[in-house]
This record gives sequence, C-alpha cells and structure tokens, in this order.
Amino acid sequence: MHHRFAITGTATILLFASCFCLAPSSSAQGQETAATDAPRRVVKSDREWAKQLTHAQYLVTRLKYTEPAFSGKYLNSHSKGTYNCVCCGAPLFSSRTKFHSGTGWPSFYQPLDEKFVATAPDHEMAEPRVEVTCSTCGAHLGHVFPDGPPPTGLRFCVNSLALKFSPASASAAKPKAKATHAAKPKSTAHKATK
Repeated sequence: MHHRFAITGTATILLFASCFCLAPSSSAQGQETAATDAPRRVVKSDREWAKQLTHAQYLVTRLKYTEPAFSGKYLNSHSKGTYNCVCCGAPLFSSRTKFHSGTGWPSFYQPLDEKFVATAPDHEMAEPRVEVTCSTCGAHLGHVFPDGPPPTGLRFCVNSLALKFSPASASAAKPKAKATHAAKPKSTAHKATK
C-alpha cells in the first residue's frame, strides 16, 4: 500500500509540476504582457550577494539550502504586512495569505503578485518538487506543494531567511479616532524605583 501511494504521490507531483511550472505565454499578446509587466531584474555577482546578505541568508537564497524546520523567525508571525525578498526587496507574499501548515516553515496559499514569483521543477531530492524563486533576483525561496487550503489548494513553503517583513502602516491598519475633548497635560511625576 505504501508503494502504491508513493507512485501515486510521485505522479501527482509530476503532474502538478508540469501544470504549475508555466513558461511565459507563447502567444504574441502574452509576450507583450510579460514584457511590459515583468519586474526589473536585479543581477549581482556571488561576491556582491555574499557581502549584502548574512551567511545564513546567502546559503538559503543563493545556494538553495533549507533552514531547519521550526527555526524561522516568521513561522509564528501573525503581524499584518508584506513579506518581501530579503535580497532585492520585491513584494512576494501578503500576511493575508499566510496560514499555519504545521510543516515548520512559513506557508502561504498564493503570492502577492505572480509576476514576482517564479517556479521550476526541482529534481534534487528523490521525490520531485517545485522550487519557488524570486523572479526579480533569482533568490531561492522554498517550494510549492499541491496540499494547501482553498481557494488555491497550494502551499508555498518558504524559508524565513529568504524574507524580510514590512509591517502594514499603522495609519492604514487603524482609522484615526476623532478627538472629543482636550488632551490632558502630561504628568511630570516619576515613578519611584526600588
């Protein structure tokens, strides 16, 4: 029974990878859209990336390492905002699409804008996977799996080390209350310390 599941699981991943790893549209209209909407590429040498990033960030984003499960700083983050690429700052995921997957890595069910996230088949492991990269700078982010929640059914499993969080602005998050009375003057008394 386990062998049958493994074969079925592999076939599902291969089918998923072939459907999800789409090349830019071959139609003339698709090429025009891709050319005008494509993010500006950020290209740097390995030496430049190594100088800009921490050693751990470099290993994950440029050499495709994976941070240990349950170790990432954004795993249990519930703050509202945007998760950007740590290398180039491209906006990748919204906190609105983040969910708890129980896998040990921050998970999202869709990118903020598909033009900033690229996918490609990954055959490095015994089980084929789909790699997720930043389409602006090529940084390795993690992998996408077909076991996420609705509405997409996808789970973008991303390394925290590949992300930089930008909180939503306080003014956008909370409407300002109208003042109904004059502000009280600040007290100049200090609390006694022991």
